Amino acid sequence: MLLHLSAKVTRYMRRSSGTDWTNRRRFSLVAIVFATALLAWGAFVTSIDAGLAVPDWPSSFDSYDPFNPWPNWWQATPILAEHGHRLLGALVGLLMMALAFWTWRSDNRPWMRRLAVGALLLVVLQGVLGGLRVVWVSLDLAVVHAAVAQIFYSLLATLTLFISPMWQRAVDRGHQSELSGLRPVTIRAVLAVYIQILLGALLRHPGVGIDPLLAGLHLGFAFVAAATIFHMWITIRTEFENEVDLRRVSTWSLRILFLQVTLGLFAYFILLDERGIVRPSNVQVVVNSSHLVVGAMLLASAVLTLVLVFRLTSRRLLSSETEANTEADTPAID
Repeated sequence: MLLHLSAKVTRYMRRSSGTDWTNRRRFSLVAIVFATALLAWGAFVTSIDAGLAVPDWPSSFDSYDPFNPWPNWWQATPILAEHGHRLLGALVGLLMMALAFWTWRSDNRPWMRRLAVGALLLVVLQGVLGGLRVVWVSLDLAVVHAAVAQIFYSLLATLTLFISPMWQRAVDRGHQSELSGLRPVTIRAVLAVYIQILLGALLRHPGVGIDPLLAGLHLGFAFVAAATIFHMWITIRTEFENEVDLRRVSTWSLRILFLQVTLGLFAYFILLDERGIVRPSNVQVVVNSSHLVVGAMLLASAVLTLVLVFRLTSRRLLSSETEANTEADTPAID
């Protein structure tokens, strides 16, 4: 019966390549929405220092009932934050299981299948890291947990790109060696933004207070990260007028950068205004959490730009066999 059901699901998924890409992309976008919510919720947990509000894992208060581990747990803000984060993480994991299965059964590109499974394994690893952070009471693992979350978010964004009309249009234009000079520009942008995010993670998980050295590094390196994004945008904008999709993605990176800088300055001035206050205000929590989420979006947009550049400049991204499979499986642009 299970084999029969699996066969029916596979036939449905492969009924139309165009429909499959469209539906899978929509499902992937839903996963991105929940992953964004998960990032925001995790930032909220960190902002109110509720990471150890539930002291055990994988159980919660020695209970394996995910919806009622503690009487009226939703009325205690720290417990609501931490256990809610676990529930939302489990939901994202289930969405990734479905997306990985769907991709494995319906996508003819071997590298795409492996990437989808890799994303699933990464979200599983992320859950384990979060649990061990609680069990071992480790601030170091909290930082690693935050860093891996950013990688997963960008990977999920690229999975969505790979089943989009934008990806097909990049294939249709073929090999464009004149874009090769963009590779180091976009690589620097991605690395700079990720380093800045790591500095922010270190700054947000100090254990006690704000480390002045880390604060100075985070503030100073913000200029470096911003400069690399602006350089990437201005290069694409001025030298590659015909690359509409590339220009669009890089422009979104610039817009997100402006929002991120605004949030960062706002967070800095709020922190100065609330010096000496033990419990952060609601405004500080919202701004800090938004700053983290927008940072993840900035990294993802830079990664998408990088992937498009490599797609446009390297035939070696796909072997001849994979290329043939892709052409057979590529849907019409919708």
